[in-house]
Amino acid sequence: MKIYLTAIIKAKEEHRTEVLEVLQNMVAETRKEKANELYTLHQGIEDKNQFIFYEIWKDQEGLTQHNQQAYIQAFGALVDEKLQEEPQIYLTNII
Repeated sequence: MKIYLTAIIKAKEEHRTEVLEVLQNMVAETRKEKANELYTLHQGIEDKNQFIFYEIWKDQEGLTQHNQQAYIQAFGALVDEKLQEEPQIYLTNII
């Protein structure tokens, strides 16, 4: 079953550029993954520190493998210091 995922990430203003670079690298690398069907990154219009991923995965196994990739782990290392809060992750189905 496909997995639809939305992730909301809020960078600290002083780290916005660095966080954006890491996120853009995640996009480039993730789009190479076989289980990935869609991986888009958006930036807030009113809040430039807010980034939103919209993702579609072929299945849970593919998403699990994605989360183990080095570039995802590198992002995880930024969370405590560079983000305003923990990313909000929403897993959904189309209804």
